[in-house]
Amino acid sequence: MYVRFLVISLLISAFCQQAWIAAGQLIGGFMDSVKKYLNIPIVIAALILSLSVENALAQGNLSKSPKLILQFTIDQLRGDMPGSVYDRWGKDGFRYLYEKGIVYENAHHRHANTETVVGHSTLATGADPADHGMIGNLWFDKELNRTVYNIEDDRYQMVGEGGGVDKNAELDPTQKLAGTEGRSPAAMLTTTFSDELALRTHGKAKIFGVSVKDRGAVTLAGHAGKAFWFSKAKGEFVTSTYYYDAYPQWVDAWNQKKVPMAYADTNWELMHDKSTYTYGNFDDMPYETNLPGYGVVFPHPFGKADGKLFTTLLTCSPAGDVLCLQFAQELVVKEDLGKDEITDYLSISFSSTDYVGHMFGPSSLESEDNLLHLDKTLSELFAFIDKQVGLKNTLIVFSADHGAAAVPAQLNEFGIDAQYFVVDSLDKEKAIEKIKSKYGIAQELISGFNHPYIYLNNEIIREHKLDENEVSRAIAEELAKFKGVAYAVPSIDLVEGKIPDTRLYRQILRNFNPKRSGDIYLVLEPHWFVNDFDGLTVASTHGSPWRYDTFVPIIFAGNGLEAQTVFREVQTVDIALTLSKYLRVKSPSGATGVPLSEVLHQ
Repeated sequence: MYVRFLVISLLISAFCQQAWIAAGQLIGGFMDSVKKYLNIPIVIAALILSLSVENALAQGNLSKSPKLILQFTIDQLRGDMPGSVYDRWGKDGFRYLYEKGIVYENAHHRHANTETVVGHSTLATGADPADHGMIGNLWFDKELNRTVYNIEDDRYQMVGEGGGVDKNAELDPTQKLAGTEGRSPAAMLTTTFSDELALRTHGKAKIFGVSVKDRGAVTLAGHAGKAFWFSKAKGEFVTSTYYYDAYPQWVDAWNQKKVPMAYADTNWELMHDKSTYTYGNFDDMPYETNLPGYGVVFPHPFGKADGKLFTTLLTCSPAGDVLCLQFAQELVVKEDLGKDEITDYLSISFSSTDYVGHMFGPSSLESEDNLLHLDKTLSELFAFIDKQVGLKNTLIVFSADHGAAAVPAQLNEFGIDAQYFVVDSLDKEKAIEKIKSKYGIAQELISGFNHPYIYLNNEIIREHKLDENEVSRAIAEELAKFKGVAYAVPSIDLVEGKIPDTRLYRQILRNFNPKRSGDIYLVLEPHWFVNDFDGLTVASTHGSPWRYDTFVPIIFAGNGLEAQTVFREVQTVDIALTLSKYLRVKSPSGATGVPLSEVLHQ
């Protein structure tokens, strides 16, 4: 009798707001009777039932579906970087995230090629690049017999005229190598969380991605959402015919305002007195990229509106993120995001940190000031979302696509070996002679290099009746002897499982897709990197498997989540799966992560 009453009471209490109190009272009130009248197996059964109810209650707390999921990404934000300006955080930007959210202090990408599209695609899909297919910003397409840009698609051209890439003014060498101005998410081989949300709601969820970079917007919007990005050629936010046949009226109206033109004949100014900055005395360094008219010291002038690099310079400053925020705000209002009971999804990828980090280095006065401006931008974003939707109704997910390497000259000051890897300066003669003596040919065996992959000329190899696997291993062996090269890993070794079971080799394996990856994966020594991109010399870059490039923030906040700091290692593939479990939607098709229990069990 008492058991039945206890069970019924526990089940009823699961549906009550005071469940914990009711259960405690019941258990306390009947414990003496249980001890007196029940045998041990029944007691155990009752305890198991109570634990099940407890678990159900915990799971029930997360069933409060948010009206909006705001997933924002900061390009090239190494995990330690927000903390470098902790003492100057405002009230509601980074401080809101780090003091009100669930903060994962030891979060990493687990793939080797830490580039923009790779990281964004991993955040979107919860899959490794081996599965989602976005193995690099560029790869060699064996069917087309040419290098392709990650999201290029000649089936879906730009909506309207003039919104593509101006190759005469574009600084991003990967963009300039695209074979078409068309863009789509078709090259992503697995579904994203946003795709699964669309499927779960039968297309009723509104899903959008916004970024300065096309690849930052397209990847998170997924196959089912809609994406907008900033055209530096046109000074407007644009999209492709994959998403729209014509621009929505509100997009046309926003673009017609010519918002970027407000920056003409103005400067990027420091927020505070230079003496208050950690890098205040490092405003003119020889390794900084001196863009024409922009200079390497504050203030940085944007120049005239019709200047060749005007819009590019905006993206190399906090202004790029402000423009992205302003467009996203207009989108939220005009598309009525978060206004009904169906969860909507908005991705925003802020790109200025990446551009500034490349030009000046992640530890520079420019990067430091940009972080302070970004803090203000985030504060404005959260205040806006709170007003429009309510932070209590919004689940915020924050991370980065990759970290950043320190400038070699800065590391050298502290006795750390770091150098720019200059391919043309390598003494290649010994390697060439050895390969030539073995096969009769040498340089002809290599068709090209798209970071981090070396592609062999398989046609030449077959013409000379050589063994492709043997050739790739022989070339890799010679490459590994060059100063600055840590590993040269033949893809055939990955296929055949002839690699050590180490963290780094597992990272390389997770980056390997047999249809897109090259024949040899090249890893440079820690703190070594190529800084010459088709004539553009940068201060710093990323793309390695080393910890400074894999280390990123992961924070969940809003929607009633309670603050917590977690120090165990977690991975970016965990994010999409956590979102799927939180919303009770099907997991993305390639997701391999582990749901983050701190988010789910509050």
